[in-house]
Amino acid sequence: MPEIAVVTGAGSGLGRAIARRLGAAGFAVVATDVDHAAARETAGSIPGCRSAEHDVRDAEQHRRIAREATERGRLRVWVNNAGVLALGPAWTHPDAEVKRCVETNVLGTVHGSRAAVEVMRDQPGGGAVLNIASFAAFGAVPDLAVYSGTKHAVLGFTKSLNADLRNAGSRIRATVACLDGTDTPMVQRHAGDPKAGVLRHRGRLLDPDEVARHLVDALGSRRQVVCVPPARGVAAQLLGLAPALSLRLTNAAARRHRT
Repeated sequence: MPEIAVVTGAGSGLGRAIARRLGAAGFAVVATDVDHAAARETAGSIPGCRSAEHDVRDAEQHRRIAREATERGRLRVWVNNAGVLALGPAWTHPDAEVKRCVETNVLGTVHGSRAAVEVMRDQPGGGAVLNIASFAAFGAVPDLAVYSGTKHAVLGFTKSLNADLRNAGSRIRATVACLDGTDTPMVQRHAGDPKAGVLRHRGRLLDPDEVARHLVDALGSRRQVVCVPPARGVAAQLLGLAPALSLRLTNAAARRHRT
């Protein structure tokens, strides 16, 4: 029976890279995206991959994807990757943009995780849920208040979900990936914005395929939080304990990038 991996937001960028890595690892991948044409393009590049149109803000759509996955095999991996970025001070965003960011990044992760667990808990062998967060989950990042808030929520939710799974004696593992700035279409859409320096203030943007390699390798470990790159992740967590210092360093690095 094939082992199934579902990747949301797989139409481009990191989601596409993760789907390809999972396909190369032997999983039968389901690539989902709100843009079905993009998901089909991803599926066409991975042998045995299927695509599905999927608005992650809708809980029932997650359940449908999970049910359909079990018709093909055992659902072993579920990656909540779909996300949107809101760049700028919190008070500058239209209400609709804030709602879309929170619903996609937070509710999409919560709904997806619950749908995956509902299926995986009835299967022998358990499974893995991987939720994509950001270094922005560790501290104060100017011009990313709304986005950062959603990633703080993803980090906290995943840790608590993992605690629930352990207390229940489940063999399902929940992992949260916290990433530095990654070279994805979501980030590149803001390339001309002066505020975008904060997205890459630690240097060059990461290669999505290299990030995907780290994340797929981490599925076989028991780590609850995976940082890419690891050393920068440790620094980001420590700086999160000193918000004033973190803000000064972030602002200085962003200015260097703009110049």
